[in-house]
Amino acid sequence: MTALTALPAWQDMLAQAGRLKSIDLRAAFAADPARAERYSLAACGMLLDYSKNRIDDAGLASLFALARATGVEARRAALLGGEKINATEGRAVLHTALRAERSAVVEVDGENVVPEVHAVLDRMAAFADGVRSGGWKGHDGRAITDVVNIGIGGSDLGPFMACEALRDYGASNLRMHFVSTVDGWQLASVLERLDPATTLFIVASKTFTTQETLTNARAARAWLVAAAGSEAAVARHFVAVSTNAEAVSAFGIDLANMFGFWNWVGGRYSLWSAIGLPILLYIGPDHFRALQAGARAMDRHFAEAPLERNLPVILALLGIWYINGMGAATQLISPYNQPLHRLPAYLQQLDMESNGKSVRLDGARCDYHTGPVIWGEPGINGQHAYYQLLHQGTELVPIDFIAALGNPRSPAEHHTILLANFLAQTEALMRGKNEAEVRAELAGQGIKGEALEALVPHKVFDGNRPTNTLLLDALDPATLGSLIALYEHKVFVQGAVWGVNSYDQWGVELGKQLARTIEAELRGDAPVTRHDASTNRLIEYARKALKR
Repeated sequence: MTALTALPAWQDMLAQAGRLKSIDLRAAFAADPARAERYSLAACGMLLDYSKNRIDDAGLASLFALARATGVEARRAALLGGEKINATEGRAVLHTALRAERSAVVEVDGENVVPEVHAVLDRMAAFADGVRSGGWKGHDGRAITDVVNIGIGGSDLGPFMACEALRDYGASNLRMHFVSTVDGWQLASVLERLDPATTLFIVASKTFTTQETLTNARAARAWLVAAAGSEAAVARHFVAVSTNAEAVSAFGIDLANMFGFWNWVGGRYSLWSAIGLPILLYIGPDHFRALQAGARAMDRHFAEAPLERNLPVILALLGIWYINGMGAATQLISPYNQPLHRLPAYLQQLDMESNGKSVRLDGARCDYHTGPVIWGEPGINGQHAYYQLLHQGTELVPIDFIAALGNPRSPAEHHTILLANFLAQTEALMRGKNEAEVRAELAGQGIKGEALEALVPHKVFDGNRPTNTLLLDALDPATLGSLIALYEHKVFVQGAVWGVNSYDQWGVELGKQLARTIEAELRGDAPVTRHDASTNRLIEYARKALKR
């Protein structure tokens, strides 16, 4: 691979970013009345306005040239064509195949995987229909009222986020719960509110060996068996999303209720697979198909639209513009609709686990920044928490603002106020407030003299803070599917430009390995000496507390 920093396109992008670092966006809008129209794009039920970024035509041209110079289009074809682009694990990356139409052909090792995908989805739909209709009974003949998903990482974040986002489409007779952490407080706080006879557990672990998940699953199993008085109850109250039939059967789960998936499905891209069973149970098969159709529409847009009119490509390149060209270390996700409150956490894993890499595909170290820190929560709350730093702090923080225009459950007055704040923040971050405006405002309030002069520097806002505005037509299954796929493909494009493998996650392994050793030491009595002095002392200190 040619070193990224040696490419003329990379050097040109950096030069253009340096030129535009101090752009006056107010002046840019004044000089170009069509700026907002030219720098916006509608597709797949959403409008992206990226005109409030520190860009111009030459800057954007340098970004698209960089995408072509780094082979984004060829890499995209390899992704969608089922090539094994996850080189370190020798796997294809085909989350797009999980939402392909029945008639599609997507081959892995010469075999069309689409029929098998739809066979699993059909089984999931039939199972969901039984639970939702009350036909699936617990051990005492009563219908299921509560579903507890036990998983972690991608087996939790995606289903949790989508169920929260689509509450308006959820079954009124089902309550959804999510347990992920090995802190037993979380499981206990869920179980204490439930009736074992009407509770269904989904255990989501591909290998059925994930420590956190299986620890929680065994505790839930013991809770159920104690209440039911029989091991036979397990088969009526537990199902599995896994590929380890032997372990699933040993747990007591009927293999007819085991839903599998494939090694070309990465955890953080897996909500479209059997990992999405909680979503399908909650919103029903028809709405789940709409979720997939929305993602499929974005897949088609990503595959077919020219780079200059391609939503994921534009978002990805703007991110590179700020990370590499202007030194931004973080990216804020600011959804204004409360149902999207888990979206930042979901995108945090999607982005940071994918592109948090410092080694290129060829094994060379990256001598440039890659994935940013992703963070955020609902925007209205953020306005009263950390927006001060965004407006007047020393850090450059690019922001994605997300809101749905349609919001049927929110009264018109509430929704108008929400959208007013949403739009005002992007304007305020772009415009800022200069010294002359501050002086005029203070004088109008009757403040003058030394008091006025003392206040002026504190009330000046620099402006030129970059934002993207994503307006969704509605927060419905199809549009949510498109939104999720938009960010999946954005992450892919950034990884392609940086030349990293976005689909492995070796960085999470070392901590797991060390934890197994420390767990044994915490349970034991022998002196702890194999670690550094700090870790040795902390293990001894914690062990004393555990044995009190």
